[in-house]
Amino acid sequence: MNTRTDNAMIAVPPGRVTLSDRRTQRSWVVDVAPCELCAFPVTQERYAQVTGERPSTAEGDRLPVETVSWWDAVRYCNSLSLSEGLTPAYRLLDEEGAEWDRGADGYRLPTEAEWEHACRAGTTGPRYGALDEIAWHRGNSDERLHGVGGRRPNPWGLYDMLGNVWEWCWDVYDAEVYGSYRVLRGGGWFDEHWSCRASVRRRSHPTLRIDDTGFRVARSLPHDGTQ
Repeated sequence: MNTRTDNAMIAVPPGRVTLSDRRTQRSWVVDVAPCELCAFPVTQERYAQVTGERPSTAEGDRLPVETVSWWDAVRYCNSLSLSEGLTPAYRLLDEEGAEWDRGADGYRLPTEAEWEHACRAGTTGPRYGALDEIAWHRGNSDERLHGVGGRRPNPWGLYDMLGNVWEWCWDVYDAEVYGSYRVLRGGGWFDEHWSCRASVRRRSHPTLRIDDTGFRVARSLPHDGTQ
């Protein structure tokens, strides 16, 4: 069992990651600046502490919050920032967009490049370990959500990067084809093993709420402005 608190932030070193999209058969290289990423997805207890709301369909303080939209996630980031005296990272525009102040010291969603770089944690395979040891997926979850930190972390100390809940990222998936749809990463408790891989991308409308989707928070470091 992990010994970290639910809001522990992990330092993610700089690096370079190659992203790929199966639909278009395209790949591209992204340089990633150092940042911090929460060791766990946001829990229901933490979400309730910050927002006063419990939107999830499954109930449990240590379960990842789910049935939250991308918009819910960015609003949470701003609320958490304000609660800690930090500058909010986002200026909310409407129900499909926001502007990111890259100089802000507040909480935010990771970019998908940051997410994949952090998920891989220096490994080069499709996963950072044996799937049953690191992730709750359809083959071992009993088709239900599980508490955060119940599987083995990756080499950088990040838990549940694969499985349990899909995680919202900052990025628009493909504006020309899908408009405002945002990127989801990581696979969830109801997904087959092939969806629980570091490279897999999923997309959804920023207002979508569903019971296998949550998020975790990131923070830019003071010299981070290059993503």
